[in-house]
Amino acid sequence: MHLVQILLPLRDKTGSQFHSTQYDRLAREFTEMFGGVTAFTRSPAQGRWKGSGTTHHDDIIVLEVMTAEIDRAWWADLRTRLENEFRQEEIVIRVQPIELL
Repeated sequence: MHLVQILLPLRDKTGSQFHSTQYDRLAREFTEMFGGVTAFTRSPAQGRWKGSGTTHHDDIIVLEVMTAEIDRAWWADLRTRLENEFRQEEIVIRVQPIELL
């Protein structure tokens, strides 16, 4: 079993907040495809990273799904789609093996 986490920004580069329907649509899509989704939306996480000599930050939400198999091509296509939709240079999608207890 694998846990896939999708880190999504709350705002674009100009500071405009994305509409909640964008996250809701993704949650519905993931529920249909994977049988469920967990969305961490109430208290946004803060992402920080160094680039070009300065520290950047984003308020983010995290969507998680569990899946038995990883279709890397599908996830790469999703990442590209989300980068366009959220106007980001990079959207982080990460996966880790998990064991259900």
